[in-house]
Parts: sequence; C-alpha cells; structure tokens
Amino acid sequence: MAEPKTKQTEASVAAYLDAIDDAQVRADCIEIAQMMQAATKTEPKMWGEHIVGFDTYHYIYASGRSGDWPRVAFSSRKKNISLYLSCSLEDSKELLEKLGKISHGKSCISIKSLADIHKPTLKKLIQASLKHSLKLYPPTESNKTAKKKK
Repeated sequence: MAEPKTKQTEASVAAYLDAIDDAQVRADCIEIAQMMQAATKTEPKMWGEHIVGFDTYHYIYASGRSGDWPRVAFSSRKKNISLYLSCSLEDSKELLEKLGKISHGKSCISIKSLADIHKPTLKKLIQASLKHSLKLYPPTESNKTAKKKK
C-alpha cells in the first residue's frame, strides 16, 4: 500500500511564514497560526513543504490505508489561504454563512484575506473542527505526549 505523500517534517514553521512574499498574507497566516495554536494548545509543525498543522491524529480507512494528519491546518497558496478543517463543513452551514467571503470544499475553506472574514466565526469553526476530530479520533498516548504543556 502506498505511503501518504504529505507527512510531518522537521522544517521550520517560522521560516515558512517568513518566506511568504505578500506582507498582508504573511500577517494573516501568522494570525491564523495563533488561532489554531490557541485552540489546540499545541505547537505548529510543517506537513510537507506548504502545510502548517496543529496536533495530530492517526486514521485508518476501511480500505486499510492509514496515516497521520493534523487536526487543523492551513497553507498559503498562490491565490488564497487554505484552511484544512476536519469537521464536515456540511454540518457547519450556519457558521459558513456567517464567515464571510469564502469558497469551500468538503473539508477545506479558501479565503483571500482575514479582512474578508468574521474572525469570531472562524474561531468557532476551528473549535468545531477540533471537537469533531477529537470525537472521531480520540488522543492516543503518542499524540498526548506531543502536546505542549501549559
């Protein structure tokens, strides 16, 4: 069975954020990182070259394929910022309607700028995603020890 392509790396999150050319996008990504870190109480980690993820869970599909993935994550893309949330966005329609200018797929929200977004609603979506993820994939001993103690 093929290995997942995107895995957690030891690359520097700060270096990734510092390398974002557009100053406003960089500031937005830093603020999103702060929101996700506050929600998860974990340090950010790079996943592949372009995804900043928080906390980790282990999944196993019915097919037998398994891997690890961040509970919440984001990435600065050429045209937008992608937010990766593990909640079913279909179950979060009310929050999505209040969020602002977005496009979304099954578990990804794309935004141009935090200025277009209702930040308290984004924080609620991050919390909903985290709650959903913890319900589906309760913490294991290995990812409990990865959490930063406060």
